[in-house]
Amino acid sequence: MIDARLLPLQRRLTRPFAEALYKAGISADQISLFGFALGLCALPALAMGQFGLGLMFILLNRLCDGLDGAVARIAGPTDRGAFLDIALDFLFYASIPLGFALFDPTRNALPAALLLASFIGTGVSFMAYAVIAAKRGLHSSAFPQKGFYYLGGLTEGAETIAAFLVFCLFPMAFPAFAFIFAAACAITTLTRLIAAWVAFSPNTH
Repeated sequence: MIDARLLPLQRRLTRPFAEALYKAGISADQISLFGFALGLCALPALAMGQFGLGLMFILLNRLCDGLDGAVARIAGPTDRGAFLDIALDFLFYASIPLGFALFDPTRNALPAALLLASFIGTGVSFMAYAVIAAKRGLHSSAFPQKGFYYLGGLTEGAETIAAFLVFCLFPMAFPAFAFIFAAACAITTLTRLIAAWVAFSPNTH
């Protein structure tokens, strides 16, 4: 919901660091893979109840996510980079509820499963829309520099990370927060389905 508003600030902040990384010969794809590895470290940390450590790995992952895009804009975007950006993000997102489920299966398994199901809804609707939009030659005015059509919604990247931060800061309240965020994700999926139904009507080209 607020990703488009945050992007200009993110780009200004990451530009100097991205230039230094580019001059050092570090590619955007390398940053993406390194950031993904850091993000996955949050899973065992959360499973062991080390929520502060898990939070640190989540933030490091997001830092790398901002830097890989900034380096790509300097070096020139690639299809592989665009694929890694979105695919690794969704895999990372799925690992966080799993970590909480492993920490306390009795209390957290059901809300984590519901949250993961809601992530499938947002992810599938997001990517399916992007595929058909690319087929029709459509472009997103809100995210013109993305390597694919980026369809927004109530729960985008910023809201998802905010939810993860809340989970880590208030881990005992994970079930309640997970149910709330899953409902918000369901709304996002519904609005994207409606948008696709209208935009991809046989009568539109």
